[in-house]
Amino acid sequence: MALLERVATLVRANLNDLIDKAEDPEKMIKQVILDMQNQLLQVKTQVAIAIADQHLLARKQKENEDKIAEWTRKAELAVDKQKDDLARAALQRAESYRELSENFGQQAIDQKAQAENLKTALRQLEQKLAEAEGKADLLVAQHRRARAANRATDAQFKFHGNSRSSTFDRMKRKVAHSEATAQAKGEMVADDVELRLAALEKEDKIEQLLADLKTQRGGA
Repeated sequence: MALLERVATLVRANLNDLIDKAEDPEKMIKQVILDMQNQLLQVKTQVAIAIADQHLLARKQKENEDKIAEWTRKAELAVDKQKDDLARAALQRAESYRELSENFGQQAIDQKAQAENLKTALRQLEQKLAEAEGKADLLVAQHRRARAANRATDAQFKFHGNSRSSTFDRMKRKVAHSEATAQAKGEMVADDVELRLAALEKEDKIEQLLADLKTQRGGA
């Protein structure tokens, strides 16, 4: 998530280094604090959205679980009435809701992890903002006393080095993305034998469920 990357960059930022490299330290520290405050608002918003989505997914999972129970009862009724076709159809419907329930359950787990990551980023950013606000005046004063003539040259050198590193990192990401895209395209053109076999396995599962249900209802 781009937001988390921006927050991580702010959290990792060394305020002393930023001020050392700045031509106008007062302006720099004010800008850093402003950026942190803006990102803090965005993270708070995303945390609220992530938590709301987590609850929504959990509710969807529960709704599908209720549907599984409902259609299973209908299948049992059909077996009692010796309506195999209706029982089979009801079991198929129950299985479709089971798949949905499992998918929503996995999404809920993933969403919870995302929400926790956002909460962690929020706490870290709040701590960094408090640090920046508390040290702003002190850091600027220290900079005025300690800045030496050769710091400007050192900072310029580091800046160019980081730029080259960032460019190289972007190139690596582009190459990795191209490789992933090519692999995905290759997988998309694969034969559909697995899909047909999966359908056959699902039909066998329904028949087995029907047979088990008949056995259960016959013994009831």
